[in-house]
Amino acid sequence: MDPTIEIRLTVNGQARSGRCEPRKLLVDFLREDLGLTGTHAGCEHGICGACTILFDGEAARSCTTLAAQADGAEIVTVEGLAGADGALHPLQEAFRACHGLQCGFCTPGMLMLSLDLLRENPSPTEPEVREALSGAICRCTGYQGIVDAVLSAARSTNTEGPR
Repeated sequence: MDPTIEIRLTVNGQARSGRCEPRKLLVDFLREDLGLTGTHAGCEHGICGACTILFDGEAARSCTTLAAQADGAEIVTVEGLAGADGALHPLQEAFRACHGLQCGFCTPGMLMLSLDLLRENPSPTEPEVREALSGAICRCTGYQGIVDAVLSAARSTNTEGPR
């Protein structure tokens, strides 16, 4: 008897599938089975936020979610931010321009949390950005650059909204 289950989901707009053990975490399924290594496995307890993805349009920790729970779901990872032509998403461009990254480990999660924030609140205040990102840890203490980047992206996308 095959101890694996089949997972079918949409990732970054593309239908994907794979087989895995029922207890495999979504972060591991994305990285190991689908080859999407942009989502980072940090603390593996849902605390640091490096594994944040969009799960059916909502920010979620992929290290505390089983891959089986994502069967039939729509997932967006950091790889899904850039345009098909490789053009950076306004958030990615703002992180670059505002020095919102240092070592880069937290960046995928920060980007996905920021995207979730800007979809719900296209014109956040600095305290609102800080509150939205409060569940993510930057070990390099680069928070000011990250907050500046989110505010800059909000200003640059107010008329068009984030992708």
